[in-house]
Amino acid sequence: MTILKKFIVSFSYIFHPLFIPLYACFFYLFADESYTINTEKLIVFAEVVVVTMVIPLLIFLLLRSIGKISSMMAPKLGERKMPLVIQCFLIILLVKKGITIERYPEFHFFFLGALMSTLTALLLLFARTKASLHMMGISALMLFVFGLSKHFQTQNTFWITFLIVMNGVVASSRLEMRAHTPKELVLGFLLGSIPQMLLLYLWL
Repeated sequence: MTILKKFIVSFSYIFHPLFIPLYACFFYLFADESYTINTEKLIVFAEVVVVTMVIPLLIFLLLRSIGKISSMMAPKLGERKMPLVIQCFLIILLVKKGITIERYPEFHFFFLGALMSTLTALLLLFARTKASLHMMGISALMLFVFGLSKHFQTQNTFWITFLIVMNGVVASSRLEMRAHTPKELVLGFLLGSIPQMLLLYLWL
C-alpha cells in the first residue's frame, strides 16, 4: 500500500462512527465561542465519552472475544445487527438521563437524529441492505455543526467547509478499503443527513 493510500485509509479510523459523538460534543461545548471549561461541560463530556465510547468499546471487545465480530469495522451484515441494537439503547439512555431536551436541547436533537439514523440502518440490515455507518456519522456531524453555526450566529465557515471535504475523503477511504459500494456510501450519507435536517427546524 502506497503512502497516499495509507493516508486516505487512515480517515476511516479518524472518523470512525464511534468517535463522531465525541467530535459533536466538542463542537457543542464550544459552539458559542466560549472556550472556558467548567464543571457542567466536563460532566457532559464525561457522559458522552462513557455512553458512546467506553461502553461500546467494552461490548465490542466482548463480542470479538466470543467471535461475533471480526474487526472494529464490522464488515459483514450479521456482525452489525447487535452493535446497532446496543447503540440504539445507549442513545436512548443518554437522551433520557443525561442529554435531556430541557438542559441541552441542541445536543439532544443531534442524538435523536442519530437514533433515527441508527434505527433505519438496523432495519435495512434485515432487508439485507448495508449502509455506510462512516458516511452516516460524518454527514450527521456536518449538519449538526452547520446548525450550531446558525443557532449561535457564529462564523464556523472553516469547520463546515472542512467537514464537507471530509465527507468526500471518508467516502474515498471506504472505497479504497473496498468496504462499501458507491450506493452504500450514498445511502449512508442520506441516513445521516436527512434526520438532522428534519430536526434542525425544532431547535434553530
